[in-house]
Amino acid sequence: AERRFGSGERAGPSSLGHAPRPQRPASCSLRTACCARESRALGRPPRPGPSRLHGPRSYWSEEQPLEGGEGTWGRPRQLQYPVYWDHLEFCDGFRKLLDHLQLDKVHLFGASLGGFLAQKFAEYTHKSPRVHSLILCNSFSDTSIFNQTWTANSFWLMPAFMLKKIVLGNFSSGPVDPMMADAIDFMVDRLESLGQSELASRLTLNCQNSYVEPHKIRDIPVTIMDVFDQSALSTEAKEEMYKLYPNARRAHLKTGGNFPYLCRSAEVNLYVQIHLLQFHGTKYAAIDPSMVSAEELEVQKGSLGINQEEQ
Repeated sequence: AERRFGSGERAGPSSLGHAPRPQRPASCSLRTACCARESRALGRPPRPGPSRLHGPRSYWSEEQPLEGGEGTWGRPRQLQYPVYWDHLEFCDGFRKLLDHLQLDKVHLFGASLGGFLAQKFAEYTHKSPRVHSLILCNSFSDTSIFNQTWTANSFWLMPAFMLKKIVLGNFSSGPVDPMMADAIDFMVDRLESLGQSELASRLTLNCQNSYVEPHKIRDIPVTIMDVFDQSALSTEAKEEMYKLYPNARRAHLKTGGNFPYLCRSAEVNLYVQIHLLQFHGTKYAAIDPSMVSAEELEVQKGSLGINQEEQ
């Protein structure tokens, strides 16, 4: 039984669209994930979605909710998106999803390709803003860093085994700690569940010639999260992100590799909460007020008042 969002809308998660596991912070159940509270969404009792559907889809589908029920972020929603071949198509589909969920503006957490798509969505909606803030984990701002733009239009022709080999080439092959090894094993398992069209579309989005236009999203609060150990992103790509967002908050993890949201989920969740503290007492608060002390709330209200006076 498939749950459809909209009527024939097309939409898609970041990176390679892997479904999360319980260890993953609830805020990134889509990788490009809405941190807005569920109470602002549908306003009806939860209804479990289907398990992962194999093969390409032409609509967003809701999967079995994560374990743990409601918590700091409200009730998590685990979604999967279908095949997309360009960034504009993804942004249009994600906008329709937010319209269906009746969310006017959201906080987005995006990792790797998810972070790039989150930036492109903020850019896409800059005339009528739908993004209130961004948390970018191991992300990038220009697809040319992968030196694959010339092959982006040929991924659809390649067989699945070749596409998987391309992706696996970016995974750590040296010795890692047990938690990082578990994260890599989990992602390899998710990779095996993807079909040829899904793999090809993710790689096309990842390598298609495109870049973020910072002047369109300069007023959006941003936190840049990255790791100090080996990952798929080069030091130059990280430095470019710092230049693009000079006023962004920086959250550094000593280790974590390509998947810190899996193997360092406690630290990632902490950084996400710190990022969202600045919105307490506002219309777009994304953390349950009961999780915040009265002292912290007063400090945030005072800070908000000072910022408004300066503006």
